[in-house]
Amino acid sequence: MSRVCFQLQVREERIAEYTQRHASVWPQMLEAIKDSGRRNYSLFLRPDGLLIGYYEVDDDAAAQRALDADPRTADWEAQMSDFFVSLAGRPDQNAQQLTEVFNLDDQLAGVDL
Repeated sequence: MSRVCFQLQVREERIAEYTQRHASVWPQMLEAIKDSGRRNYSLFLRPDGLLIGYYEVDDDAAAQRALDADPRTADWEAQMSDFFVSLAGRPDQNAQQLTEVFNLDDQLAGVDL
């Protein structure tokens, strides 16, 4: 299993709308994300528009391909791309991924307590 964390910047003038849109994501989009293999998916938004996303997946490249090929995602991703600063293409594929440097469960598994 892989843990994936990514960063995007929501346009300041669109933060309220972005938050509202994510309060009720289209059911077909939710299903497409689930069907791609992503799970435990969360988005965190700072008041200045910094967006941090996190999900777990067995094969991130396969999940990316599945979402790219899924007709249920194209319209949502096209609409979402307008919310972000300095982003070319689909947000689900062009976000800057962050490197994990610590995980409590991983370290606890290697320590005798």
